[in-house]
Amino acid sequence: MPADTPTRILIIDDDEDDYFITSEYLRQIEGHNLSIHWCYKFGDAVDHARSRNFDIYFVDYRLGAKTGLDFLKEAIRFGCEEPIILLTGKGNKEIDIEAMQVGATDYLVKTDLNADKLERCIRYALERTSYLKALRANEKKYRSIFELSKDSVFIADRSLCFVDINAATSELLGYAVEELKGITVYELIADASDKKRLKSTLEEEGEVNDLEIELITKTGDRKICIFTLTAPLVTSDQLNYQGLMHDITNLRRAEKANLMVEKLGAAGRLVRTLAHEVRNPLNNINMSVEQLIGEPQTNSAEEATLFLDIIQRNSKRIGDLITELLDSSRPTELTFERCMLQTIMDESVAEALDRITLQHINLQINYADTPCFLMANKEKLKIAFLNIIINGVEAMPNSGAGILQLTIESEDNMHTVVIKDNGCGISEENISRLFEPYYTSKRNGMGLGLASTLNILQSHKAQIDVSSVVNTGTTFTISFPGV
Repeated sequence: MPADTPTRILIIDDDEDDYFITSEYLRQIEGHNLSIHWCYKFGDAVDHARSRNFDIYFVDYRLGAKTGLDFLKEAIRFGCEEPIILLTGKGNKEIDIEAMQVGATDYLVKTDLNADKLERCIRYALERTSYLKALRANEKKYRSIFELSKDSVFIADRSLCFVDINAATSELLGYAVEELKGITVYELIADASDKKRLKSTLEEEGEVNDLEIELITKTGDRKICIFTLTAPLVTSDQLNYQGLMHDITNLRRAEKANLMVEKLGAAGRLVRTLAHEVRNPLNNINMSVEQLIGEPQTNSAEEATLFLDIIQRNSKRIGDLITELLDSSRPTELTFERCMLQTIMDESVAEALDRITLQHINLQINYADTPCFLMANKEKLKIAFLNIIINGVEAMPNSGAGILQLTIESEDNMHTVVIKDNGCGISEENISRLFEPYYTSKRNGMGLGLASTLNILQSHKAQIDVSSVVNTGTTFTISFPGV
């Protein structure tokens, strides 16, 4: 309390002479601002204690028909937290022990009183009371947190048997408070491996942090919880754990449902894209077969050969689609040999030449004068280059204004391929998704070509960079280590 605020003292004694003696000792105390009052009636004294009118009470053991112990019991019953010092005419060990057990702050013999002894008694009593009040306030605060927490909070002994639980624990597990006090955490864990993991973690680390376990409630339901145990603390002369369980059952169910929806969505997109991609070549095959079977006598050898070529090409297209799908979903294991980069690029261009010609694309090739050798799987690298070239061709208009530039440069044993078009370009937000499987901006595309391309290039230890400007064009820059 502030230094200028007096300490209010009530002396409860039915003998006025004793009051004067005690009060005189109190007035001799230096360094304390004391306000001393007298009460000789038991009922009035109890009313003062109930109203919390004073900071400290000195009560005589003899109060007519009542005793100081009776006052002590009444005051505590009404919630009095202020210190109460019991005064007696003669020392009595039994009264001393009983007074301290009931809740007296101190026990003094009147014949031994002096100013120094009373000063020490007052100082000790006020300090002790201040400490106890702070302790009770903290206990009340943390008990409130304990009881009102929406998460399960509990105290368990060394065998993880519940000692104290909050309402959330009882609600989570479906047991009454008293029922849980005879149950261990291990008995509630559904999976034997989780029990073993919890036990070994406690033995090795002495505590548990954010362990995900599945618990079985009283009704047989399963709850998935994040489980935490602090290191053992001494509580009531016992080593106890403080525990916390956070229920994430609904979160895990939602995650599982979302994952299933995503899987079904991905599977649906895959089926639709495959169906669309396969249907076109399959229709060509069926039409060719119908022509060959329907009127064989009217088909010339040249027409028959044409239809067979159509069947072969479209069958190969279907096979390539399936291979492309498989290659995009697993790491590519390749056999490498020493190849010349210019040759691989020429063969890639040869396979795309029909598309380039039909779409009236202006092809510009600029190769390094010296051969650029690298370790490569020629066929796979041709597929990678072909995918990028075809994407560039499809991005340009069919008006004769399209320009496709292919450049190969070599410097410091590093070979660089640049494939540049002047097509529609790619928006900034879509460049980061360019190599994702099943992502495509084409209406009928599968989104597997560039995913497969990236897989192939990475297996060649190549570095790839893409820059693009919408309505201006796109540039793929690919760098290979030379040999």
